[in-house]
Amino acid sequence: MALTKIGKEGITGISNASDANAITIDSSERVMIGTTTEGRADEGADIFTIEAPDGGHAGMTIRSGTSNYGSIYFSDGTSGASEYASSIQFNHSTNKLALGIGGSDHLNIDSSGNVLINTSSATGHKMTVTSAAGAGSADFVGGSTNGYYAVRVDMPSTNTYGVLFRSNETNVGDIRINSSSTAYNTSSDHRLKENVDYTFDATTRLKQLKPARFNFIADADTTVDGFLAHEVQSVVPEAITGTHNEVDDDGNAVMQGIDQSKLVPLLVKTIQELEARITALESA
Repeated sequence: MALTKIGKEGITGISNASDANAITIDSSERVMIGTTTEGRADEGADIFTIEAPDGGHAGMTIRSGTSNYGSIYFSDGTSGASEYASSIQFNHSTNKLALGIGGSDHLNIDSSGNVLINTSSATGHKMTVTSAAGAGSADFVGGSTNGYYAVRVDMPSTNTYGVLFRSNETNVGDIRINSSSTAYNTSSDHRLKENVDYTFDATTRLKQLKPARFNFIADADTTVDGFLAHEVQSVVPEAITGTHNEVDDDGNAVMQGIDQSKLVPLLVKTIQELEARITALESA
């Protein structure tokens, strides 16, 4: 093969036949293998083009030693961190594929096919996401068409964990699925509790609650039954998250929330107290 000038446009190529080029370098220093036509010009994607013979499959192989790396680096400079602004790297020693940004691996796929985001340590699950300080781990945004879900959990058997919640490596709740329903569970085992008291006055506290009917500002046409969070907080504080009229450092409102299931024990105890009073009156 020889490096030859081809055509009046000054295209230089390496030809292994009188009518074909194996490698072409045009006047714009674009490199083309198996073709003399550059690829799509968007964002410089025409700098290097590979075309398969006869329109078949095309690809590229990076072959490294069994204990070495195969790498592609994305650079916007010739020294320091700018030389490795991003990278795709395969470690043949551990059989791990890594996507790096700024010199650090942010996404890894290990030899078992586990996907690791912002961590290199598998947890025994197919995907592990570790969030940075002050940031969430994932954000699922559904499509604009009604009826489609942002997250789908499909379990193969009954009474299995759909979602497991943990705090400091300890299970504190879960969402379980069986063949016909879903259960939302929080920790309640007696071995987790102390200072158990059955004699508190529920009726007095219940009378302090102020059920109301209202609509949310974002849904003006729907009226619902419920509570105002700050009015419940002084009665059943464990049912409320946040602080009344709280704002963040930028002055944005931090809204309170309510877990209305935390009101159930108070309701049950009040019914029991009322039942006792009724029974006492009927026996008088």
